[in-house]
Amino acid sequence: MSEERIWKCAKCGVELRTRKTIFNYMERTVSHDVPVCPKCGKVFISRALAEGRMAEVEEQLEDK
Repeated sequence: MSEERIWKCAKCGVELRTRKTIFNYMERTVSHDVPVCPKCGKVFISRALAEGRMAEVEEQLEDK
């Protein structure tokens, strides 16, 4: 049985909601669906995302 983890904002205690978020890096804009606090707007970046897809995009942009 697979359980999906429910994340809550450490500041607000509110359950995070997935939302398309814009990221800027080296004058480029990339969007991705990530968990965000609906109250304060803080974004949660998982370790898997940071070390996976975000690292790949960063490397591609730096190589250009």
